Amino acid sequence: MLFNTVEFAVFLPLVCLLYFILPPGKRLGFLLLASYYFYMCWRWEYLLLILAQTELNFLCALGMGRSLTQARKRGYLIFALVATLLILFFFKYFNFAAGTANSVVGWFGFRMNLPRLDFLLPVGISFHTFQTLGYTIDVYRGKIAPEKSFTKFALFVSFFPLLVAGPIERASNLLPQFDTPTRIRYENWAVGLRLILWGLIKKMVIADRLSTAVANVYADPQAFPGPLLILATFFFAIQIYCDFSGYSDIAIGAARLLSIKLMTNFKMPYFSTSLAEFWQRWHISLSTWFRDYVYFPLGGNRVKFSRWIVNILIVFCVSGLWHGASWTFVIWGAIHGTWLIFERILAGPATRFLRLVHLTPQSVPIRVARWFLVFAIVLCSWVFFRASSLGRAVTILTGFFDWRIPTLPQTLKMGLPAFELGFSFLCIVVLACVDAALFWQPVVVQRVWAARAVRWTAYVGGFYSLVFFAVLGRIEFIYFQF
Repeated sequence: MLFNTVEFAVFLPLVCLLYFILPPGKRLGFLLLASYYFYMCWRWEYLLLILAQTELNFLCALGMGRSLTQARKRGYLIFALVATLLILFFFKYFNFAAGTANSVVGWFGFRMNLPRLDFLLPVGISFHTFQTLGYTIDVYRGKIAPEKSFTKFALFVSFFPLLVAGPIERASNLLPQFDTPTRIRYENWAVGLRLILWGLIKKMVIADRLSTAVANVYADPQAFPGPLLILATFFFAIQIYCDFSGYSDIAIGAARLLSIKLMTNFKMPYFSTSLAEFWQRWHISLSTWFRDYVYFPLGGNRVKFSRWIVNILIVFCVSGLWHGASWTFVIWGAIHGTWLIFERILAGPATRFLRLVHLTPQSVPIRVARWFLVFAIVLCSWVFFRASSLGRAVTILTGFFDWRIPTLPQTLKMGLPAFELGFSFLCIVVLACVDAALFWQPVVVQRVWAARAVRWTAYVGGFYSLVFFAVLGRIEFIYFQF
């Protein structure tokens, strides 16, 4: 079931209505059943995977809670980690590993034909796997006590707003909210519906419209000159931001209707002036997960500089692999990790140079230059994220330097007529203005938003933009494939 469908428009109000009608003692069980139904709308068989993963980590966490020795606790942890990651590996990475092994053996003149397994990747498997593992690791570290209620833990793993594409919630935030008696509150519904509306606009009005041009150009990059390749890559940067942050907005808004607060997942990342800042603002739930469960255990930045470089590259290459079983995703992660290393190496010399020319890192020209550099790096890295192969990614990047003036047939081949193209640019400008206002003047925005006339004008305008300009059809969210 997709957020941008009529089915969900019926499902969500019905769940909210029944949730608040039921006695408090029945609500969690009802939410769990509703979440399982939500997931079964894709493939009911894969619900068995979630159940197996849930029971495995539930029992291992209880075992850790009863263990009297650290060695026994560690044994439960290792068993849970290995078993859970094996499920993820089997469904998501087996074919990638088999293909890579076959190729490597072939380089040495031998032949090995490991088979490919043809099955559909379970929707959102990486998200609920990481959420479950975070809980188990936190129990091992003693940060939280093992959950005694299987129903509550199962709901934590499969809560429908975040089940297939996050945010990747922490047990310390979500589990206590299931214990808190809830009732319908106006402020929760006002915030929730506003987030859902804004998320749908970003997805259906902006992202889905840009997806046509991006798909056409990336399917046949040799047919387009450099300016159109750059434009398509810029469109993809906006598309993936609107698509994924739109999903997060809807997920957070839907949970808010049930008086449950999920973590913020995006904070205007494209206004960042460093890659470190970008990763503090982009997919926050994933970046903080890797920070807490991979980067810090490796030693973080409390190690030698050479070891820190290795830590950064490990984290970002694994993060790339988390997104997809392809070398393009690994290279995408490696690009971000490498530039983060360069930022640290160049921080001192750059600061000293600016002092010599009587400038500071916070001066407007320097901030603009840093923003432009970071955005260019992010934009180029998106090529590897979107391209279907390494060869095609290289073709697109080298095509950036083909500065032939686009012809009208080439422009039309992108799939966006003149009106659609102009409307897309208008939407991007509006999005940029909204994000810029929230980024630089949040207090002013709050004061303006406090005026009822402003709020209702925005609500009505947003509603009609969906009615008249939404791209209709069952277009999945990009991050469902992860």
